[in-house]
Parts: sequence; structure tokens; C-alpha cells
Amino acid sequence: MRKDIDILVHEVGPRDGLQSIDTIFLTEAKLEWIRAEAAAGVPQIQVGSFVRPDLLPQMADSAEVVRESIKIPGLTVSALVPNLKGAQNAIAAGAHQLGVVMSVSEAHNKSNINRTVEESLDGFRQIVEYRNEADPDRKTVISGGLATSFGCTISGPVPVSDVMRQAERLLELGADRLNVADTVGFANPKQVKDLFDELFRTVGDDVPVGAHFHDTRGLGLANAFAAVEAGVRELDSCLGGLGGCPYAPGASGNVVTEDMVFMLEAMGLKTGVDLDALLETRELMVRHLKDEPTQGTFVTAGPPLGFVPATAA
Repeated sequence: MRKDIDILVHEVGPRDGLQSIDTIFLTEAKLEWIRAEAAAGVPQIQVGSFVRPDLLPQMADSAEVVRESIKIPGLTVSALVPNLKGAQNAIAAGAHQLGVVMSVSEAHNKSNINRTVEESLDGFRQIVEYRNEADPDRKTVISGGLATSFGCTISGPVPVSDVMRQAERLLELGADRLNVADTVGFANPKQVKDLFDELFRTVGDDVPVGAHFHDTRGLGLANAFAAVEAGVRELDSCLGGLGGCPYAPGASGNVVTEDMVFMLEAMGLKTGVDLDALLETRELMVRHLKDEPTQGTFVTAGPPLGFVPATAA
């Protein structure tokens, strides 16, 4: 992570946001969004997903988007990959970081990607082995995703012990980092703090760990705060709160990037992000949406009197 920031904001809108809505952005519109948000200071953006285009037409141009995005100075470009083929294509396009997601919940994993957890772990092993052969210097970071870490819409609560066991397996198989996700919006702040405390006790505090929250029940920012309190220094979010899990009834989307950046900066934590430029990027994004709902409060209320962002201070 950059030494001039305290919390790394990982924007996932061009992937998680756009894949969940009907609007299909033109490639140049995606790139305009990505370039503007990078210019606003967001250091890492998940720009696409290497899935079959017939299954997710919104992501059909991911290779082109990655190839163009890696030209942006200082930007870490990440992409989601569901399997070895996706990883091969993402590495060929030049993605800096691959997010390989699997559910801790056996039922959700089977429903979401039609694999058992053990099959997903074996697929993860194959991806790591391919990365090691294709990129012996290991410049491409592989992130092991732990979806449904806090609960599952199919099987309910997910035991913390299951999360720890899967996290350890991912690291044994060669994960460079972990990303813990509240995929369907079950988490509460105490649960978040307890889980991350246990995770750092289990894997140590030298493993980079990110957190991904949804605002399904209005606790997204509170959960992000709890993760930071537990020691997490990388947070996912989405401009305008787009996205969310389609399998979570009533889900309102991901944590809103601009609201999260304001919270962190108000707390004295530097993100490196210019909030004014971020709101301009939001306006740019909204122009390309077709009546898709967006979320957020900072865009309406603005900063309080006397507010000085930690990054500016």
C-alpha cells in the first residue's frame, strides 16, 4: 500500500456496480469514468470481470478496459476472475491484481458458481500455479476472496471457524492477500470487529486484508468503520452505491465511495482522494446511466462547516 495514505480505497463500481444493472456502458464511457476517478486520487479500481460475455454482457469488454486502464500512471488495476480461463485472459491483458472469489457458504458457492468449496479451492490452486509460471516475478497479485463471510441467504449464519479455515487454505495455496466480503449484507459492526480480530490472530497482521461491505440493511459504513478499528487498511466501495448482490432481496448496493471517503477523511485518515473531484466523477458516471438508482448522502449534504480533509491537512 502507498505510504502516503492510511486507508486504500478500492473502487469496484466499473465491475460490481455495472454488472448488477441493466445499463451497458460503452467502453469509452467506462474508461472516462476510470480515468476521472484515478485523477481524483483513487489508487485502485476494479475495472472488469473476465466471465463469459454471453453470461454477463456488461463485462464483455473487460480485456480492452484493462489494457487501457493500466496506462494510467499510479493506478492499480484489478479484475475479477471466476476460473483459470478468466485468470489467463486477465493476466494476458495486464491486470495488476486478480480477485478470485468463492463463498465460505457451501450452499451459496454451489448456487453462485456451481462448484463445491473444495472444487473452488482446487481452481484457486490452478490459478496460482499458472500465475507462477506465466509471471515468475509474481508482479500479478492474487487476492483470495471470502464471500458470504458473515451470513448467507440460503443457509443463514456462517461460522467464524469456517471463515478461518478457508482463509488459511487460501494462504497455503498461494494467495497474496485476502478479501473478506459481506456479500449479502448480513454483518453488523460487532460481528465485523470480532471476525477481523480473529482473522488477524489466525493469519497474522502481515497479510494484506481487504473488506467488502454492502449497505443492504443500512450498516455498510458502520461495518467499514468496525473493520478499520480492527486493523483493516483496504476497503472496497462503489461510486454512487451501485451494485450489490442480486441474491440479496432489497439490497441497496455497495458502500458508497464518496460517503466512505468523507467518513475516513473526517476521522483523520488519509485516503489520497479529492472529494470535489470524486463528486465530479459521480456526475460523469450518472450521465451514462439510464434511470438506474444511485445512493449517497454526502452528494446531497456536502461537507460540514469547517471540514478539512485529512489528505488536504
